[in-house]
Amino acid sequence: MRSANLLNDFAFKYVFGEDCKEANDALKSLLTVFLERKVNHVVVKNSEMVKDYTKMKSPRLDLLVEFDDKTTVDLEMQLRQTKDNLLNRFNYYLARLHGSQDMEGKSYSQLKETIVMVFFNLIIADDDDICSLYTMRKYSGIPLVKDEKEDRMKLMTIEMPKVDLNKPLEDMNEQEKMIYYFLNCHKGLDDSKIKVMIESDEVIQMLEKRVETISDDRWKKIIEDFQKLHENEERIELQLELEEAQRQMKEARKDKEEARKE
Repeated sequence: MRSANLLNDFAFKYVFGEDCKEANDALKSLLTVFLERKVNHVVVKNSEMVKDYTKMKSPRLDLLVEFDDKTTVDLEMQLRQTKDNLLNRFNYYLARLHGSQDMEGKSYSQLKETIVMVFFNLIIADDDDICSLYTMRKYSGIPLVKDEKEDRMKLMTIEMPKVDLNKPLEDMNEQEKMIYYFLNCHKGLDDSKIKVMIESDEVIQMLEKRVETISDDRWKKIIEDFQKLHENEERIELQLELEEAQRQMKEARKDKEEARKE
């Protein structure tokens, strides 16, 4: 049993986002498996580790990737439920990412595709779909645009707890195998399925090499950084709750005063 755990979003970013060929190859494999399209080349836009935990609430893009065709993907590992509405949060990330494109002097037909891809370690939708793709549609379900290529804002959710961990390895598809590895890679060769995948699956072999580069000292630092980040997130959430309660009390007092005047 080893300490490295890809469910830690800092470890996730290190394994897939470090500025080296091995991490880049692992990232291309991950995107190919879940986007189901061939990824030949990607550029990581923010490969540095997050260092400043003192800033107040702002979107924190875990891994911002740009393809050859300028498609941009924000890749996130969401470990826990927060008091924020998660889907609203990631819709906001998507809108902000899409709107960050420089369109000065350009036609809007030149807007590039943007995708927010989130790995959830919790269930957010009441269905059996592990991977779901959300796009803009009418209430009746009709797509906003007829040509799928013109639908340039997409939210992809991967709900990892929906994978049947007892399913025989030979019956798993590539997405299920990768998720199984994410959930169990800390067990290493102690897990029989992980052992078989490491021996026979080139993609998992690639991921395993990256995970093995996390030394105990580096992992300790990652855990410390991770803890600081979430302590700051919890502090911000509590502050926002307090501010909302104060706002509601102020509104209630104002309503009472106006009622007395009437």
